[in-house]
Amino acid sequence: MDYTLEEKEGFMREALREAQLSLQKEEIPIGCIIVHEGQIIGRGHNAREELNQAVMHAEIMAINQANATVGNWRLLDCTLFVTIEPCVMCSGAIGLARLPQVIYGAKNPKFGAAGSLYNILTDERLNHRVQVETGILEEDCAQIMQDFFRLGRAKKKEAKAREKALLLLADESD
Repeated sequence: MDYTLEEKEGFMREALREAQLSLQKEEIPIGCIIVHEGQIIGRGHNAREELNQAVMHAEIMAINQANATVGNWRLLDCTLFVTIEPCVMCSGAIGLARLPQVIYGAKNPKFGAAGSLYNILTDERLNHRVQVETGILEEDCAQIMQDFFRLGRAKKKEAKAREKALLLLADESD
């Protein structure tokens, strides 16, 4: 599981492709892949809104697909690549799946559980610890999130302005 920087960046680009799938569905754009012996065995992207399920995070989807691919709940000798630092739920799932290595792009200062708010993956009190590496294509991974939230704020502002204009028109016609 020793990948070159070029290989790590290539796999992170695949995770970014998954994030783009979320973005196309107006989901928070987080993407994830799981790699075993240089081959992608699981893919996932956020699909909470699409599937109306709170747990449909990118990591959960990728873990489920990888479990099905290998026919085992243990994902030994695998590496999980994800665009944004895993949350508490996903960090727990990563540990339960016995993934030995996680590589993520950008930190998640509001929900991150792999270094930002918590250190679940490396907590020595737990029976499984995960090797964590950060910063692979960090700017690209952070940018897609920033663009998503910036666009969302602009849409809300625009909708509010339209609503205000409609109220003004309604008042004028009275």
